[in-house]
Amino acid sequence: MRKLINAEVLEHSMKLQQMGGKINIVNSKLCYVSFDISGFELMYVYNINKKGNYFLERIKPYPLPLKEFESENDVVDIIAIDLEQFKNAIKSHHSSEFVDAGRMLIEVLKKFEDLYLYYNISTEHMNEMMNQLNKFAEQIKQVKSESERLYFKKEPENL
Repeated sequence: MRKLINAEVLEHSMKLQQMGGKINIVNSKLCYVSFDISGFELMYVYNINKKGNYFLERIKPYPLPLKEFESENDVVDIIAIDLEQFKNAIKSHHSSEFVDAGRMLIEVLKKFEDLYLYYNISTEHMNEMMNQLNKFAEQIKQVKSESERLYFKKEPENL
């Protein structure tokens, strides 16, 4: 089985190199971690990248690349914080709406990429979409400033 996998990797690598890609094959372990919080599934995947750092992604309830870390202990620490935050967040009256919104944002991003890759859109349409995105970003800032903060063990990284 291992020989077959190695042969497939070699074949894919050759094709990607012929396309102009630079290939760096890293033999590592891919780790999946899942938690069940009263029927709410929280799942992560992490692996070691070519720099020797750990790349962590939350894959459930919606996919979101989290961060690159220098050690597995850092990964465990951030998962512990994230788990604690989700245990608290699922108590919210709007928990399912937030999860649905996260999934919807991922779907919108996929559609946006398809639009970019498959269509030549007008400047007017691009300007309107950018305007809508800016309005949404401003609304997030406003809602944050008008809302009570509940978690203090870690600072938000994106607000």
